[in-house]
Amino acid sequence: LFILAANIMNICSTTTRIFDFATALIGFTEGGLGHANVVASSIFATMSGTAVADAAGLGSIEIKAMKERGYELGYSTGITAASSVIGPILPPSIALVVYGWLAHVSIGGLFMAGLLPGILMALLLMGMTVLLGATGKVVMPKPIPFDACEAVRTGKRAVLPLIMPAIIVGGIWGGFFTPTEAGAIASLYAIILGGLIYRDLKWRDLFKAFNRTLMFSSVILLIIAVSSFYGWILVRMGIPQALAGQVASMDMPMFALLLCFALFFLLIGCFMSVIESILIFTPIVVPAALSAGLDPLHFGIVMVITLSVGVITPPFGTVLFLMVSITRLRYGQVVAAIMPFLLPIIATILLLIAVPGLATWLPDAMGF
Repeated sequence: LFILAANIMNICSTTTRIFDFATALIGFTEGGLGHANVVASSIFATMSGTAVADAAGLGSIEIKAMKERGYELGYSTGITAASSVIGPILPPSIALVVYGWLAHVSIGGLFMAGLLPGILMALLLMGMTVLLGATGKVVMPKPIPFDACEAVRTGKRAVLPLIMPAIIVGGIWGGFFTPTEAGAIASLYAIILGGLIYRDLKWRDLFKAFNRTLMFSSVILLIIAVSSFYGWILVRMGIPQALAGQVASMDMPMFALLLCFALFFLLIGCFMSVIESILIFTPIVVPAALSAGLDPLHFGIVMVITLSVGVITPPFGTVLFLMVSITRLRYGQVVAAIMPFLLPIIATILLLIAVPGLATWLPDAMGF
């Protein structure tokens, strides 16, 4: 249902409205459109839940706007791809939904746990933009002068899409509906926005959105079916229990243990999709993590973030290939453009491992 909402948003003018508002709001700063890129991706992440939907929906709009303003294509490609990693972290993350289902962890709690790490990653990506401009490694065009009237105008155009995250998070937190019902409400809201209010959603577009959702969901559900059987076999063979015993017997600080898990997930993410990795490895690693005393919410956020880095790392990063398609750059050029932005993402992961409260404080404060 969240995938359906994202597909409908991508077809409508919602993405353009969000980016225009982000540009008017923060485009006057040094490297302004780079910051607007991150802000727009963060906002859209609270509607789409996946990195690919974020890159596909906003990517072409962001890169086109930055090219017209004189930004280097390599820099525009790098920041666009890197900011898409925020998609699987902020609610309503599809990856967190799947992890919560498999690990028997509160999905509402996971949504809350992803908020602070997602915001932290956005701020660090914006900090990297400032650093690249200050060191002269990227030549930043002259900022757009701040226009309060333009900010108000674009804000009015974007106000209704911006309400959706508040509906999703606020509704789950307030107990008005479950995460599943939130997906249905988000989809209905997207249809009302595109079809009745903005009137740029045609019947054939709606059919296309349903078709895309059906295809993507079918793949996920097929993997779930097979992985459930796979998980049952693993339990019957005693592999998770044996691994849990091994991890529990290791004399290793929590930080070092979680760092080892993160390195493993970073490696796996280079070769497998986020959803596939979660489905296959959650039944194995979660019992081991719990036996070692790791918090399942904290562990889940670390797992999802580190696996999500794989969408922008070779050889099989899906967002890499999407950026090649959008920019017409060579694969190697896209990889090189993304490299500087891996640093703030890795810094986010290390801070999250070192300070568990980044993931656990908000769920605890909100009663999850």
